[in-house]
Amino acid sequence: MGAIFWQANRPNTNAETTLARIQKANSVRIGFANEAPYGYLDTSSGKVTGEAPEIAKAILKRMGVDHVEPIVADFGSLIPGLKAKRFDIIAAGMYITPQRAKEISFSNPSYAIGESFIVKAGNPLNLHGYEDVRDNSDAKLGVMGGSVEQGYARDMGVNDNQVLVFSDYNSAILGLKGGQIDAVAATDLTVNDLLQKQDSDEIEKATDFQDPIIDGQTIRGYGAFGFRQEDVALRERFNEELAKFIGSPEHLELVKKFGFDQSTLPGDVTAKELSEAP
Repeated sequence: MGAIFWQANRPNTNAETTLARIQKANSVRIGFANEAPYGYLDTSSGKVTGEAPEIAKAILKRMGVDHVEPIVADFGSLIPGLKAKRFDIIAAGMYITPQRAKEISFSNPSYAIGESFIVKAGNPLNLHGYEDVRDNSDAKLGVMGGSVEQGYARDMGVNDNQVLVFSDYNSAILGLKGGQIDAVAATDLTVNDLLQKQDSDEIEKATDFQDPIIDGQTIRGYGAFGFRQEDVALRERFNEELAKFIGSPEHLELVKKFGFDQSTLPGDVTAKELSEAP
């Protein structure tokens, strides 16, 4: 009986890896959160685009995978969806954080960027950073569920009862216009994109924004692609091609229309560095 039990529980060394499967099928599923300019559905064309999906398509093509099947999810559902195998890669511009790295693995980053607020016209509460929200008990801050901004607010000492969580940024903008909140926190590029699409005199970008300083360091977010922790071969192969691509003329031309340029390149920072808790 002992021998039979051992045979039944031996690791299956012949199990097909995700990398082998997607290359064999010439198809891969990517998860995105419909957040411009990182990954979103272009309603005019009906196609998924954005910084992350477009880079993913370029890298996967180099890996011999031509067909990409996009699957939309709430941002907070992306990691659970990846782990549940609803899709194979997160292509949503997700920041690498030590907390997230406990659940999934990341590619090396494809961009680096700072933060910003959207506020009511005239910025009546003078909110130019998380400290201003913290120091004004009447101020309410809107964040997207599962976003790093929720964690930044907590780390900066903003009381939880001052933070309202929304499922997406369009809902947060409605909350701002309707008086539920006084500011919406997001990445600088997201803020620029939202304001351009809103084209509204009711709201504006907070001027002189102060990026959060946590543990003595000014926070700059590094976005990357997410993989299941067991998909080592897929992540490593993706990273090989990514290293050749990021910063190349082809890359910069591809992401220019989404607001990315030389100033948003991630430099030599690696996922390993960003995944380790300070």
